[in-house]
Order: sequence, then C-alpha cells, then structure tokens
Amino acid sequence: MQPKAKTETPSMRPFDVDACIVDLDGTMVDTLGDFEVAVSRMLAELGRAPVTSDHVAQLIGKGSDHLIRSVLAQSGPPGTLAADIAPELFERACSSYQQHYQNINGQYSSVYPGVLAGLKAFRAAGLRLACLSNKPGAFTRALLERKGLAEFFQHAFGGDDFAHRKPDPLPVQMACQALGSAPERTLLVGDSSNDALAARAAGCPVVLVRYGYNHGEPVAQVDQDGLVDRIDQIRLLRSLRPTATLS
Repeated sequence: MQPKAKTETPSMRPFDVDACIVDLDGTMVDTLGDFEVAVSRMLAELGRAPVTSDHVAQLIGKGSDHLIRSVLAQSGPPGTLAADIAPELFERACSSYQQHYQNINGQYSSVYPGVLAGLKAFRAAGLRLACLSNKPGAFTRALLERKGLAEFFQHAFGGDDFAHRKPDPLPVQMACQALGSAPERTLLVGDSSNDALAARAAGCPVVLVRYGYNHGEPVAQVDQDGLVDRIDQIRLLRSLRPTATLS
C-alpha cells in the first residue's frame, strides 16, 4: 500500500484555497498493520476464525462498527451477513477491538512518503488545516501525536465527533465551519470514494492519492479534481505567489 516511487508532478491546476481538510487512514498514514493486529487479536479472543489482510484492507474507511460487523460475518459460518450478527456478540467484539486497537495504535503503521513535506508546504502557504477521519476521535488524535503530525492541524476530528460519518457531508461541513473557511475555498485530500462523495456534497474541491485503500476499488474511477502519487505534489496557487500570508 506504499506510494509508488515517482518524482514528477502530475499535470494539475493549482488550487486557490484558504484551508485544507486531510483524511488520515490511507492518506497520511498506512494503518493497515494496526487494523490487522487489532482485528486478529479480537477474533482470537472471541474464538473466531481469522480473516485475510486483503479483506481488512477493503473495510478500512467506513468506521469501526462497519469493520467489526464485516469481519465477524466473514469469520462466521458460511453465508453469515453483517446484519445477522447478534447484538451481544457485536458488543463483546467492539469492547475487545477498541481495547486492542488502543494498545497498539500507531505501532504497526507508517507515514506515507511526501506527507510531511506536503503538510509543511500547506502550512508555509498559510492554509488552515484540519484532519478528518472516520476512525474514533480519540484514536485519530493519538495517532497524529504518535506520528508527529498533530502540530500541523488546528483541528482533528474522528468519526464519533459528529452525528454522521463520511460520505455524509456533515463532517466536512463542520470541519469547514471550525476552520472558518467556505467549502469552495477548502480543499479536501483523501484516498477514497467516501472522501470524494463527502467533499462533493459539501461543495469542496477534492484531490485523491493513488496509493490508499478505497475499499478495494480503483481510485481513478472516483469523481475528483486531481489524483497524486504523493501529497507534496499538490499545487497551491497562493504558494506560487511572491509572498504567502495567513488569511
């Protein structure tokens, strides 16, 4: 899941924006290892069969509840659906998963190449920044701290900080509000259709990275305003001006 080693910048118009919202899993940090370990330990604790790494990768980005229900169904008897999972089993699984994930959050993950340089460029251009993830807020903020990324963001939001998760536009709208920026002046950077759909519905321009998860589907097929191999390839109009000042 690491980005390809390319140095050329793709042809893309520079974005004239005041702020940027950046996704976390699959965009800034390759967290598949963390998810794999937490899921494996949860299933072992419950006496369930393990699931494959590819299956876990396809489930990243839609929130913990979706992940847990899906792996329980996959590890159950043939034909089991996520909707069939008994409430009691789901509650036990949630408690186990949350504990295991908290214990290893960040230990089996790595920051993608180009992320630090990209965030530094955003900051140098005077953009206000928010991280917006579908993972729980506490895990989101802890991971940013552990990977040395927290300093770049004025705000960091998780999937449980709002009434709805991406692809609903509400989290993006609320992040724009927190940043004090109009949606059309706020670039969203993500790796999946969830990010693109939320951005489009909120009225934000959106750039997607090619190396993320996107639920196992080709990201090039997603409606977006640009595709990049690394975040530091994103061009900002204000960074091309003689001077860049804070808005």
